[in-house]
Amino acid sequence: MAPPRRPGGQQPGQPVQGHPQPGQQPAPSEQRHGAVPGQRTPERLRQRSPHGAHAAPGPVREPLEPGQTPWATEPESSFSTWARRFFRGLVVAVLLLAAISGIRSWISPNRTPDTVVGSQTSFPLDEARAIATRYAISYLTWDEANPDARPAQVGLDLAAGLDGRTGWNGRGKQVAVIAYPGEVKVDSGGVAAVVDVRVRVQQYYLKGRVMTPGTFAWQRLSVPVARTAARVVASGPPTFVPDSRAPLPENMPGPGAPDDVLTAATKEDAKAFFGAYAESDNKVSAVTAPGSTIRSLNGAVKFGELKDWQVYTGNDDERRATAAVTWKGVGDTTLDQTYTLTLRRTVATDGAQRWQVAAVG
Repeated sequence: MAPPRRPGGQQPGQPVQGHPQPGQQPAPSEQRHGAVPGQRTPERLRQRSPHGAHAAPGPVREPLEPGQTPWATEPESSFSTWARRFFRGLVVAVLLLAAISGIRSWISPNRTPDTVVGSQTSFPLDEARAIATRYAISYLTWDEANPDARPAQVGLDLAAGLDGRTGWNGRGKQVAVIAYPGEVKVDSGGVAAVVDVRVRVQQYYLKGRVMTPGTFAWQRLSVPVARTAARVVASGPPTFVPDSRAPLPENMPGPGAPDDVLTAATKEDAKAFFGAYAESDNKVSAVTAPGSTIRSLNGAVKFGELKDWQVYTGNDDERRATAAVTWKGVGDTTLDQTYTLTLRRTVATDGAQRWQVAAVG
């Protein structure tokens, strides 16, 4: 086995460069730099291997040519090249798609066709209520002495091609006095709907040969309507629906905790307010909080009595109150009503404080 090569290709038995042999004079360059015999000059020291003094030395780097880079390139694998190109193409495709979509939305934004109604908000609710109200009045008004009047009135709102005489046998007399529309329920297609209408009618009774007016009654109808390209029309005869009472919900908001001290302190002021509230705007403005405008009943009724008055707890500047008031009508007629009011604390120039009505309802 051949002995290991020494660094620099030095052969055994050859003198080490930089170390003079016995009887040999130092080189002139060593004398000029003050080199000490037996020591290496700093210019010729080499970095020691990090693997220890006895590790085999690595290959000696060749000197770089002018313009040569101090690193070497390695060939890239085919998979890395494919992955890099794929992701680069994916990013470019996404950017192009976003740009094309944005430009298309600028030039031609999405529009819902005029003939398609997709939701209740696009249905003409106000027009539907108006048509259903007039149609309900025409439908519930008839007179056997003038049988042609009803079909003419019904035909104002009924869709063309439908018979306006349907539903009445041509006998008797009734007059629909007034009607109030309510909820409009639109079907999923957005073309048809039903309108809830309450109608007050007066029925007539035959006494002998004379039609005599009877009592007034409220009737509730469900009126079908449809939306056409021109307008809303009644799409068929209405149907009667019950108008029953319903209890209050369990989660009704409460008035709050009563403030008995403030209730007692403001009771006389409340009487003065309702007395002025019944008479005129000038009188009521004198007892309301500064900056508030409350219109009076202008003599329609007279103040009878304050049956109940309650102020509730709150902040130091504004409170909520309720009042049960008895109004006097014509003759011996009285009517009890309950009001909700807002009280506001006011301070006079002399420092006196009082609570005045700032709003009714």
